[in-house]
Amino acid sequence: MNEIPQTESVHTTVLLHESIDGLAIRPGDIYLDGTLGAGGHAELAAKVAAVQGGSITIVGLDQDEGALARTKKRLEGLGAKLFLIQQNYRNLDQALDSIQPKGETAMKANRIMLDLGLSSDQFETSGRGFSFQKNEPLLMTFKENPDQKITPGGAPDLTARQIVNTWDEENIADIIYGYGEERYSRKIAKGIVEARAVKPIETTFDLVEIIKNSTPSRYAHGKIHPATRTFQALRITVNDEINALKEGLEKGWERLAPGGRMAVISFHSIEDRIVKHFYKSREGATVVTKKPLTASHQEISENPRSRSAKLRIIEKL
Repeated sequence: MNEIPQTESVHTTVLLHESIDGLAIRPGDIYLDGTLGAGGHAELAAKVAAVQGGSITIVGLDQDEGALARTKKRLEGLGAKLFLIQQNYRNLDQALDSIQPKGETAMKANRIMLDLGLSSDQFETSGRGFSFQKNEPLLMTFKENPDQKITPGGAPDLTARQIVNTWDEENIADIIYGYGEERYSRKIAKGIVEARAVKPIETTFDLVEIIKNSTPSRYAHGKIHPATRTFQALRITVNDEINALKEGLEKGWERLAPGGRMAVISFHSIEDRIVKHFYKSREGATVVTKKPLTASHQEISENPRSRSAKLRIIEKL
């Protein structure tokens, strides 16, 4: 049996083999990666098809233009036909129609991959304020330039800076609690409003200091950083991640070919509940993963961010 050649990755892909094995890649497949990122899943999918003596078509979507450019180099030379498109996966139908204009038969995918986690590249090098450990502008947009409009005529992106400096206290508290499940959401929102009355909140460190001052001192010594949940909530809000997931699942299912499979890796309970309930509600489907697959102890030790990852796979009959 031929072995799959290994290539050094710029980003540690979570549940890599579990997800590609579960998708059951076959030569000739149209593989749609709605969250292409560094391309780890797409790369392995192409290699699996090559080992079987064939190739696949990769439709890779990402809002980050820089990520698409970097990943193109990684995927070239693998024998796959590439269509890398700057687009949110919630609009995957538009992406497919841009490849094959919708006529009597819309283009469908045989395998769909959605990895909902933030890539290490965005945390470490984007400069957009995703990490509370770096002092950066409070943007948190998946696109490199929040003023860039992917859709002609569209409005510039919302940013975390706008939220903390212009939204009212109740709405800030609601998103921190709803999307971050933060028990001190009201105190943090109050602290944000009081701080911005003195001066605008511009950077991640500005916000971290406010969070620390708004929560009990013992909170800083817990298992996670006190800013973790607030930053998660702001990022989810800025990028409308929950609605994007709901739309992406619906459109993905609609554009999944009979016999095709869709895999979703989620990283917090809100996302996982949405995926779980969506799968259960599908008629003419088999849920391949009766329980979500999680990272092994070895993977967690090598990549701590994989600790919260849950993989669910569904097959369309």
